Amino acid sequence: MKYVSTRGEIPKLDFKDTVFEGLAEDGGLIVPERIPKLSEKEIEELRNLNYQELALRIFKYYVSDIEEKDLKELIERAYKNFRAKEVTPVVKAGDIYILELFHGPTWAFKDIALQFLGVLFEKLLLDTGKKINILGATSGDTGSAAIYGVKGKKNIAIFILHPYKRVSEIQALMMTTVIDPHVYNIAIEGTFDDCQAMVKAIFMDLEFKRRYRLTTVNSINWARIMSQMVYYFWAYFRVSEKEKCESVRISVPTGNFGDIFAGYLARKMLGENKIERLILATNENDILCRFVNNGDYSVREVKPTISPSMDIQVASNFERYLYYFYGEDPKKTKEIMERFSKERAIKFTEEEIKRVQKDFLSASINQEKTLETIREFYQETGYILDPHSAVGVKAGLKFKDKYPLICLATAHPAKFPETVSQALGFPIKLPEEIEKLYHLSQRFEILPAEIEKVKAFISKRAI
Repeated sequence: MKYVSTRGEIPKLDFKDTVFEGLAEDGGLIVPERIPKLSEKEIEELRNLNYQELALRIFKYYVSDIEEKDLKELIERAYKNFRAKEVTPVVKAGDIYILELFHGPTWAFKDIALQFLGVLFEKLLLDTGKKINILGATSGDTGSAAIYGVKGKKNIAIFILHPYKRVSEIQALMMTTVIDPHVYNIAIEGTFDDCQAMVKAIFMDLEFKRRYRLTTVNSINWARIMSQMVYYFWAYFRVSEKEKCESVRISVPTGNFGDIFAGYLARKMLGENKIERLILATNENDILCRFVNNGDYSVREVKPTISPSMDIQVASNFERYLYYFYGEDPKKTKEIMERFSKERAIKFTEEEIKRVQKDFLSASINQEKTLETIREFYQETGYILDPHSAVGVKAGLKFKDKYPLICLATAHPAKFPETVSQALGFPIKLPEEIEKLYHLSQRFEILPAEIEKVKAFISKRAI
């Protein structure tokens, strides 16, 4: 398998090259040259594998330059410390299914990809003797998952930008209490979109990128998307077995379009008769919801909410979807994205909206409804949702049809204790590992949302 840019202006890459490349040098995102469509026989061969075996089989479709035994070892290392044996268990709550993605070290779904990416980085660097500096932006969970994925690993330094005081206290503590000589937390006086825009701009400074050997762990890194595809297969197999059905719907709370894009690719591999549609759930930062329902992908001001990981207006993986939506046409993709960078809006025709709605259903859930969902879902089922998962459940229930509904639980409720306790009317008990964070020292730097200040910070500390 080779890899190309959504804008079509770079040579084809091997998988190993994509891991370090992050953003393509033509400004596009890296995608596989083709998405395999699995036969019924291939699908049935995957059905009864355990999680690690399933990951290996799916990765092998996309990784042709790492030996199978090495890939298997990396997968085993990535998931050995998850609290759940199944890695991502599927549980029944009321009449829906919850796919629990929070059993990794930072209690959020980002661990699924970033634990794998951490061991993958280390192996490739030790094989070559190279060093890298990771640069990423986080709206809450990516930062801590990335730090926990690479801390203590050889030949790696990591710089994570997060919007100052716009993530939950525990999300911040999980990042800033990691006191490691090569871990740097930068609190930006601005929004996540400011952080993300600066990261993209720094990667487009090719001389700076090469000099400091920069790479990314954000969901623009293809290995992240590939890792997340696995749990869609896993959830489909578990629920279709229990329900004796062929088709399911899956609800995904998303702000950056990375998680749901992984689901979109899994759907392409499995077939539309397996995952009937994906339900795209947003909070009040509803650019993706407006896109699906009205063909309006226009940037508005970011609203701080109780589901902060979704407080995003420019979804960095959206370009990948456009590439496939327009028949893998890099010229069309580049033209649209360049126009978007100037006009901050893309408009879609009625015919295009109908095509989008064959892939997605969508709803925007406000903060009042989110709190109400946490409370009512607990009263009805005894299951406690975090605010992001509650957005996904509420949106999913709006579209509960004849198909079994799977909702992604993207974070443990203990990552948002104030919000969850407010919704329930009583304080929730924190796991001991999270409670300890309040008593640890922190280390971070506060910087203005100025790209030159960030570059200067990196240049003084890069390895």
